[in-house]
Amino acid sequence: MEDIKIIKKEDKLYPKKLLSISNSPKQLYALGNLNLLNKLSIAIIGSRKCTEYGSMQGHHFSKELAKNDICIISGMAMGIDTSAHIGAKEEIGKTIAVLGSGFNYIFPEENTELFFDILKNDGCIITEYSPDTKVQSKNFPIRNRIISGLSNGVLIVEAKEKSGSMITARLAQKQNKKIYCIPGNIDNKYAIRNRKINSKWSKTCFRYK
Repeated sequence: MEDIKIIKKEDKLYPKKLLSISNSPKQLYALGNLNLLNKLSIAIIGSRKCTEYGSMQGHHFSKELAKNDICIISGMAMGIDTSAHIGAKEEIGKTIAVLGSGFNYIFPEENTELFFDILKNDGCIITEYSPDTKVQSKNFPIRNRIISGLSNGVLIVEAKEKSGSMITARLAQKQNKKIYCIPGNIDNKYAIRNRKINSKWSKTCFRYK
């Protein structure tokens, strides 16, 4: 894949917010609009097997935040991540995807089109893994520190008790990031977890209008 930029810790373009987290990546591989790496941003994360309600909220909030010049960060997974990227990329230059593999192994394959759409819409895609690094499940929890570390805050839209989203939330807490969540439907099994998130972490609870 052409036009890959390698950004090292000592480079000016290296995200300043990542410098303040523990175990910050020694270097990043990047495609697209590198200026987004130091913008005001919110990470939007949640279940891969989200409900229609969750997908709608992920799309809605990412779009509205992007309209207000806030960059949306997510992991390009299925479910909430996908909804967040789609909502944000409707505003040019407003989304960053953080991958858990190399650029030559886009994952999930179903989001290959989304990968290129993000770039076409002046977005940015980054990873700490070299282009030929294959997909390994162990790398996804590790990359989550970048999703939270690169953001000014984390918005959770539906999350299981034990999930990558909750790993990201705990990392965000350690990084002193603001954590928010969207209230879930009362009949949704993920809503119970969302209420726990509200009581434990959130200073602000976004509400759909």
